[in-house]
Order: sequence, then C-alpha cells, then structure tokens
Amino acid sequence: MGPISENLPNVLGTGLVIHKSYINFFTIVDNLNIIIRVATPEDKKYAIAITDEMESSAKARGTGIAKRSPEYVAQKIEEGKAVIAVTPDGTWVGFCYIETWEGEYVANSGLIVAPEFRKGGVAKAIKQKIFQLSREKYPEAKIFGLTTGLAVMKINSELGYEPVTYSELTQDETFWAGCKSCVNYDILMSKERKNCLCTAMLFDPKDHYEPKETQDHFEKHSMVYERLLKIKQSKFLKRLKGNGVSSEVRNVNRKLKMLLFSLIQ
Repeated sequence: MGPISENLPNVLGTGLVIHKSYINFFTIVDNLNIIIRVATPEDKKYAIAITDEMESSAKARGTGIAKRSPEYVAQKIEEGKAVIAVTPDGTWVGFCYIETWEGEYVANSGLIVAPEFRKGGVAKAIKQKIFQLSREKYPEAKIFGLTTGLAVMKINSELGYEPVTYSELTQDETFWAGCKSCVNYDILMSKERKNCLCTAMLFDPKDHYEPKETQDHFEKHSMVYERLLKIKQSKFLKRLKGNGVSSEVRNVNRKLKMLLFSLIQ
C-alpha cells in the first residue's frame, strides 16, 4: 500500500482523514502514518497479538492487569466496542475497548500500544477516540478507569476525568471478578475493595468539571499524584509480602485517604 495521502485523503489542518463512509483520527509516529479508528470484524485477526502484548507489558512494568482472552477481545471488536490503531500496511499499533456495567457505568479498558510505537502520542489519540465512541454509544453513562500509570492519569484528566474513591465506581460483582487475574488482587481484597495500587478516575456527564479545569488541576498536582502512586506501590506490596498491618502501614493508609480526598475536593 502506498503513502496514506494516496489512499486516505487528508483534510488539511484538521488532523482528520476520510475513509469510505466514516472519519478516522490519525497521528504521525516516527514518520509513519498511524490510522486510529473503530475496530471492524476484520480486525479480530489481531486479538492474539493484542492480549499477548497486554500481558507482557504488565509483567515488564511489574504492575497488575486484569487478563483478557483473545476471544474476549475479538468479541469486543465484533460488537463495535473497540478502537484500534494500525499502519497503512496493516501493522498493529494499539488498542482499547469498552465495557459496560449496570447500565450506568462504562469503562474504557485494555489500553495498550505496541512498544515500538510508544511515546509518540498514540495512547492519547486512542483514549480520545474510545472516549468519543463511549459518549456516542452511552451518552448518559459514567465513564471510569483504573490505572497505575501517571501518563494515563494525565490523558484522562485532559478528557475531563476526576480522581475518585472506589466507592464511586460500579459495584457490579462481574467487574470486580475481572480483577482476580491481576497480580495485585490480594491487595484489593485486603483493602475490602476500597483501595489498591490503581487510581480510580471518573467522568460523570451530569456532574463534571470542564476538561481544561481537570487538566490544570492534574498539572498542578502531578508531583503529588506521582508520589501517591509510589507510596501505594511501596507500602501495599510490603503488606502483601507478609509484613503485617503495622502502625506505620495504618498511618500510611490514613495519609493516602487524606491526600486523595484533598485532591478530589
């Protein structure tokens, strides 16, 4: 396949391209044209590569992730509840999908970018596209996410997400059961599902700040969030290794709660 300009006419100055009867966002990564679009049934061929990268990436970071099978990813693609990034020659670049809970909550889950395409804006573009798709499909739903990554928190804040406590997320048992495959599941249960290494963020269409406000708030407190994530990883993992619930750990837990509540007020 030739350059994208020969196959997908560029709408100059807009960051958009027209492809058949729909519009796709694209970005430039290392001089390559990256097409970001709603996944179609033909994209099910990437399911194994996507789930393999999800697992290997989580292991490399030393963080947890709720495992998903290739069949589950393929189902999301078939349902039109996924966004995929590919190159013009068909190389898989990135992925994210939608999950729904209780008819009231939507999660944009499984965000992953192939290693060779990272740090070029692909993850941000995928998040923007899946957020847009979620708003179109479920305009009244609360959109939430759990993440251990500061970069994802920054992207979420630019979309209007706010940090929240776990009690504001869906309480659907099916959602929490999905965490059983995460390496940090014992931490989650030891905290009675009130806290874990992940930070919860939520966009409520009926009650939310403007994206510029949440973005400014995050940038102002980014160093605090980074420290919060490090404290979580250090203290919670120590507890998981069997150090017991010392007074030091209890004090840290109280500080975490106070810090989180001060940030979300």
